[in-house]
Amino acid sequence: MSLFDPLLKPVPSPYFKEEHHTYRAQLRRWVDEHVAPFVDEWDEAGTFPRELYKKASEIGLLRMGFPEEYGGIEGTDIFHSIVATEELARAGAGGLIAGLMTHGIGAPPIAALGSDELKARVLPGIMAGEKISALGITEPSGGSDVANLQTTARREGDRYIVNGSKIFITSGMRCDYLTTAVRTGGKGFGGISLLLIEMDRAGITRTPLKKMGWWMSDTAAIYFDNVEVPAENLVGPENAGFLGIVRNFNGERIGLAAGANAFARVALEEAIAWARQRTTFGKRLADHQVIRHKIVDMAMRIEATKCMLENLAWRVDQGDAPIAEICMLKNQATLTMEFCAREAMQILGGAGYMRGTKTERIYREVRVNAIGGGSEEIMRDLAARQLGL
Repeated sequence: MSLFDPLLKPVPSPYFKEEHHTYRAQLRRWVDEHVAPFVDEWDEAGTFPRELYKKASEIGLLRMGFPEEYGGIEGTDIFHSIVATEELARAGAGGLIAGLMTHGIGAPPIAALGSDELKARVLPGIMAGEKISALGITEPSGGSDVANLQTTARREGDRYIVNGSKIFITSGMRCDYLTTAVRTGGKGFGGISLLLIEMDRAGITRTPLKKMGWWMSDTAAIYFDNVEVPAENLVGPENAGFLGIVRNFNGERIGLAAGANAFARVALEEAIAWARQRTTFGKRLADHQVIRHKIVDMAMRIEATKCMLENLAWRVDQGDAPIAEICMLKNQATLTMEFCAREAMQILGGAGYMRGTKTERIYREVRVNAIGGGSEEIMRDLAARQLGL
């Protein structure tokens, strides 16, 4: 299906260069060998093998965009990340991307704001797939309302004493490091710091959470009871942690948008394959006008979202920060995913409701994409404020 496969398009997107196509082909072979045959088994088991992180490091997935001196690969751009997301999505399992790539939100604050000592101590293990990094912001008292987080870190000499809790933390059960938002000062954004917490410290307990989707990606509630953390684990200046959180937002939202649109495409491709082979009332499903129109409606939304995604990714790569447009992109992409998952389910009928189809899994994973990284409502309101309303 050349319309939907970047490797087969006669005129490729101008945003993707030869190096991106080469990496896409390499990564596709890796996914076909190491991921796609096992996703159903992993999803039912609620986990995937830890050694997959090391394999992901070898193919470059964990190292893109991080400094070479700590094991990273410099010289990659945002389009390499989009390629990685799109190719991982071909397996039809959002939990794989969420669990395997949590370093993408946990490690950037360390690389950007951490001391040289902290970076040298933490980043090489993450880059090699030997250690797992996650991000801890959301709390039982609120998610998007970061300014009111309640977890405290009280300075005592050369250490911080951390008390509080985090919830809905992706990779919270398996992570070795948690880049944690804590309150070190007064109320509001100005009292927030980022602290790197090693998860084997005394006083930490973790509880796994069962979810609607993303089964193979563990999610946890994490509790801190007088946890002692060295002061040198502070990420950036004290009481300036909100900067580190904000730095993540644009990249995270573009990544979520790329994933949502890629999953929409996977659902569409499965629906087309089914419509071509399934016979009803003496002819293929694909020969019924109502089905043909559903497929075209799905393709329209996917292509429109793809154009928006690539344009905004290019602008970000040029140093722009189009916050309003990125918020709108995230909503556009998740609404596209939602529409395509629903329509693909209708086309597959009963087969689409059965475990083992990609559409069934994607359908369950729609909502987490619409909520995570900023809910639809928050995205709309932020975009409105950026537009001067």
